Amino acid sequence: MLTDTHCHLDMLKDIEGSLARAEAHGVTRIVTIGIDLPSSRKAVKLAEQYDFVWATVGIHPHEAKTLDDSTYTELEELGKHPRVVAIGEIGLDFYRDFSPKQIQFAAFKRQINLAQKIGKPIIIHCREAISETWKVLEETNGFTCGGIWHCFPGDTILAKQCIKAGFYISIPGIVTFPKAQRLQEVTKNIPLGWLLLETDAPFLAPVPKRGKPNEPAFLRYTAEKVAELKNISLEEVALTTTENAKRVLGLEEA
Repeated sequence: MLTDTHCHLDMLKDIEGSLARAEAHGVTRIVTIGIDLPSSRKAVKLAEQYDFVWATVGIHPHEAKTLDDSTYTELEELGKHPRVVAIGEIGLDFYRDFSPKQIQFAAFKRQINLAQKIGKPIIIHCREAISETWKVLEETNGFTCGGIWHCFPGDTILAKQCIKAGFYISIPGIVTFPKAQRLQEVTKNIPLGWLLLETDAPFLAPVPKRGKPNEPAFLRYTAEKVAELKNISLEEVALTTTENAKRVLGLEEA
């Protein structure tokens, strides 16, 4: 009973096959993520088509320059859809700088305001911008949204700050990489009740699938690594992280 809280089904070459393999490997809930307007539309359609798939809608920081008034209006309408469980992924990415920083800031703030307006949590993308992301959350009172730090980028100190502020910590397949010691320490030290699992498929495939296109079925390897690091059973990891996902995203109510 695993839940993949973050993947990009629209980017997979074989969606039907990927979903069948996911089910066969015990992945019973999937959240597919919007990163721009076209992918947000696709996410909603997929969530309408499959009762074990939910959607988020949002403009990724790479695409922040596309968030004009008309895009915002449609994003708001999509965000109100009953199968949409969050606004995201949104945030800041200063590693790539595909959109100018000030435009990223504006898009992030505007989408936090949207989440507050329609009463949904946020999915945060943060790369090389931890302090700036935190500042935006403070300036917008974005902590009121609650939500998830996707593909968690920080250390245990940051993770504890996020939890105190009401955000869940999402663990990707990176945790299986031998050199991912910081993320492994976070996983060990953070209560299971605040952890989520994700694939970010088709990106970041875990060991032993590293180098291949990722897919929801591979979530099991991440779950097994979390169980190993916390010295608990795979069943406990699956049950608790799924309950966490249901709590923060309201999956059963969607």
